[in-house]
Amino acid sequence: MKLGLNLGYAPPGTNPAELTPLVKLAEGLGYDSVWAAESWGTDAVSVLAWMAAQTTRIKIGSAIMQIPGRTPANTAMTAATLDLMSGGRFLLGLGTSGPQVVEGWHGQPWGKPLGKTREYVEIVRAALRRDTVEHDGEHYTIPYHGPGESGLGKPLKLMLRPLRADIPIYLAAIGPKNVQLAFEIADGWLPIFVQPERFHDAYGTPPENFEIAATVSVLVGDDVDALRDALKPHLALYIGGMGAKGKNFYNALVRRYGWEDAAEEIQELYLAGRQRDAIAAVPDELVDAVALVGPKERIRDRLEAWKETPVTTLLVGSPQPESLEVLADLLL
Repeated sequence: MKLGLNLGYAPPGTNPAELTPLVKLAEGLGYDSVWAAESWGTDAVSVLAWMAAQTTRIKIGSAIMQIPGRTPANTAMTAATLDLMSGGRFLLGLGTSGPQVVEGWHGQPWGKPLGKTREYVEIVRAALRRDTVEHDGEHYTIPYHGPGESGLGKPLKLMLRPLRADIPIYLAAIGPKNVQLAFEIADGWLPIFVQPERFHDAYGTPPENFEIAATVSVLVGDDVDALRDALKPHLALYIGGMGAKGKNFYNALVRRYGWEDAAEEIQELYLAGRQRDAIAAVPDELVDAVALVGPKERIRDRLEAWKETPVTTLLVGSPQPESLEVLADLLL
C-alpha cells in the first residue's frame, strides 16, 4: 500500500503555502503523492502548482477539481500544463460536488451528474490525445451551436503537446451508481470516510489493477478521547451539513455502514443550527471506524483492517508531522 498526503482545502484564515514543509516532509519520507481539494475557497490548481514547484519527486493530485467549475476543455489544458511543468507528476481527480455547491456557488444546474461526468471524461481524454475535439452530447456541445451562437466556432485541438496523453483520471464518488461509474470509465477512485470492514458491502468489488486512493484522517497521541473529539467537528459537518436532507451523500454513506440512527440525529441537529449538539452526537465508535487515532501501536493494529481492502494508496489527512512519520514507519 502506497502513502499519500491529502491537504484538503485551506480552512478560512489560513494560507495553503504554509503547508509546504509538510509536503516536503512527505516527499522525504517516501510518500507517493500529495493531493489538494477545493470547495468554495482555495482552489486546487494553484495549490498544486505551488507544491509542484517546491518538490521534485512526489506526484501531485487534485482531490478534486470540480466539474461544474471548469469546462472539460479547460480542465484538459490545466491537466496537461500541470503535468508538463511538474515533469509528469500530475494525477487528475474530478468530481461533481453536491447540488448546493453546484447550483449555489457555480451557478450550474445539478441535472444528471452521472451522464455529465461520463461526457466530461470523454472530452478531457480526447483533448489530451490531441484529437480534434468534437462532441454532440446531452450536456456538452463542442463546437457550440444553439441560442446566441455566432456560427464561427470551429473544432480545435490542444496546441501544446502533452507530456502524457494518458494522465490518470480519478473520480471522487460516494453513491453506489457513481462508484460503479468510476470503476467503468476512470483509472482510479477517491473515496472518503472509508470503514474498511464494510468496504465491499458499501462499494462492491473494483476491477483488477484499479487504483483506489482513500483519504483517512490521522491523529497520533496518547489521549484517544481528545483526538476523537478533535475529529468530530469534521465528521459532523459532512454527515450533518454537507447537503440538504435526502441529498447528503456523506450521510447516506454512513447509513450504508449501519449508523442510521447516528446519521439521522447528527443531520437533524446540524440542520437545526445546533452544531455543537451535532458534534457531541458523533459516536466514538464511528470516529474509530473511519479514522486512525491514538498512539502508534493502536494505529498499527487498526491498519490490519485496511490491508484487507483493495485500497492501493492511503491518503493521510493530518496537520501533524508525527502522523506522517508514524504511517511511513508502519507502511513504507
